[in-house]
Amino acid sequence: MADKKQKKQKQADEACKRTTIGGQALIEGLLMLGPKKQAIALRQPDGEIRLDVKERSAKSAGFNLPILRGVVRLVTQMKTGISALMFSAEAAMGEEEETGGKETALDRFADRHPNLVMGFTLFVSLGLSIALFILLPSALTDLIRRLTGFGLGETRGGSVFILSILEGLVRILLFLIYLWLTSRASEIRRVWMYHGAEHKTIACYEADLPLVVSNAREQSRLHPRCGTSFLFLVMLVSILTFSIVGRYTVWLNILIRLALLPLIAGVAYELIRYAGSRDNWLTRALSKPGLALQRLTTAEPDDSILEVAIEAMKAVIPDNPNDDNW
Repeated sequence: MADKKQKKQKQADEACKRTTIGGQALIEGLLMLGPKKQAIALRQPDGEIRLDVKERSAKSAGFNLPILRGVVRLVTQMKTGISALMFSAEAAMGEEEETGGKETALDRFADRHPNLVMGFTLFVSLGLSIALFILLPSALTDLIRRLTGFGLGETRGGSVFILSILEGLVRILLFLIYLWLTSRASEIRRVWMYHGAEHKTIACYEADLPLVVSNAREQSRLHPRCGTSFLFLVMLVSILTFSIVGRYTVWLNILIRLALLPLIAGVAYELIRYAGSRDNWLTRALSKPGLALQRLTTAEPDDSILEVAIEAMKAVIPDNPNDDNW
């Protein structure tokens, strides 16, 4: 009986495409990233879908090396994602100007210096993320350490391991609070709907179903290979890593965490890559916390949003299926 169940699971696993295509929700639209192309699909006020498709640059050598490819991919996709988000924001602002909005000096500066604005946005985004999810949990844990005297003067050992777990729990708590607060904003809920549509469309494609709204609607809005799941894995990997490294002075702890961040991100990427390309008890266990968090970062999309996601998806599907291999 067990052999039959395993055989059935293996056949289902092989039937699934396990695509490398991913995406990002934008303001009234979606960015889809395929092996060869990237596409931005935006819903315009007149109901039409605006589609912009570009060829993706050739992958560097770093894309082929485990762990390093995760760091390279993370930086590349952050840059691409912020650029796409700015593109969708500019499109939305352009529509407001056409309906009577006034162009400000800041708008004119952004038009003249798009690369500078994107660089500044990336710097601020990274800075805030590091401050909120790296520096603050570390500082709070060290404060608790000094106030209680627990593990004080120790660099390794059981108490340091407990402090590392505490720091990880503080980080996860801050992350949950952040997601809960952002999910309460009505504007963000629209973004979450596009996020859900991205997952449904990818799942529809992986199930080898025709990319139509009726098929996409039936898919789950949760997906194991998601940025939310990746961030949660980063937090889990950081707990183990920091417990091995040990604890020192406040500033040395912060410097060590910043230095190890690329390594942690690379390991987390390999884990989510593994979870996204296979289906077994281990990958399901790895995916479960991230899937639970996606209930905060996704929402059920309506048919008009699914149409946008499908257009973006169709534009990046490679002509050669071998280009979409893991």
